[in-house]
Amino acid sequence: MGLGFGLLSAQLRPGETDWMRAYDETIRLAVEAERLGFDAVWTSEHHFVDDGYMPSLLVVSAAIAQATSRIGIGTGVVLAPLHHPLRLAEDAATVQLLSHGRLTLGLGLGWVEPEFLGLGSDPRRRGAAMQEILEILPKAWTGEPFTHEGDVYRLPMLGVRPRPSTPIPVLVGGGAEPAIRRAARLADGIFANAPVERFVEQVGWALDECERMGRDPATFRFVHYSILLPGRSRDDAMRRCREALWAMQWKYSDMAASTIRALPPVAPPAFRGTDEELLRGRATFAGTSDELVDALLELRRRAGVPVELVARSHLPMLEFGAQVELMAQLAEGVAPRV
Repeated sequence: MGLGFGLLSAQLRPGETDWMRAYDETIRLAVEAERLGFDAVWTSEHHFVDDGYMPSLLVVSAAIAQATSRIGIGTGVVLAPLHHPLRLAEDAATVQLLSHGRLTLGLGLGWVEPEFLGLGSDPRRRGAAMQEILEILPKAWTGEPFTHEGDVYRLPMLGVRPRPSTPIPVLVGGGAEPAIRRAARLADGIFANAPVERFVEQVGWALDECERMGRDPATFRFVHYSILLPGRSRDDAMRRCREALWAMQWKYSDMAASTIRALPPVAPPAFRGTDEELLRGRATFAGTSDELVDALLELRRRAGVPVELVARSHLPMLEFGAQVELMAQLAEGVAPRV
């Protein structure tokens, strides 16, 4: 089934202020992903972070579409409640046209409070907003006039144009049972990064909801992304990627604080824990190509359904050459075998 690559986020490195470098490299990495044979390239959204964590996924997706010709383009994920649904529909349709049908629109709820405050969205209503957005998008993409009266959005009778040339698959990110069941009712699949046991539980919720509503489970996609760190051994992989992995993970705990911090972005504190602590509780696999392949095939076997796989192996603190080397190892040693 192949392997996707991501999650591109265009983040600055500590002490840096050159966002042009960050965005140029983001597009170059997408081009490299296509050259190396990855099935898709995925992006990730946040707002107001001091390192500039990518806020405009569909803008970047349009740029990737023009720089590439084959590779799928996925958002993992657009934080849907932070966007007006009609603007989201327009932008996604535009990317689908520019990419000749290569977009997969992954949507998530978001969780960082300053993002909601800054963009005028109510975090307490994010679940209701997602529900309505998933109802609105298919109607908007018909190009025909429609109206919507909900608790969150009230839309006048109008038609959204341009109309996408081909259907846009919509995936829902998130791990809670309501999100998974909502996806089974209203979306084309889920975009998950849960550890194996939790992912198996999520698959069960989705299948149960499909059965409850009479949906053929074969029409539902399961896309799982995990951090894959290749090396000559597990220790070698961790030695090469430990600091970059820690920096990526630490930034999520720093996001809210960083929204009011002056530039340039700061370095993370030194990591004092063990590798086991760094990897625990996350879908993260480190080791040889054989070990990574075995872990992914076991995840797919345990799930009991077709699972599309994405390597969440973009580590923003790695220099460009080191990042491309890591991608090449995955493309050559892992992607052809999963």
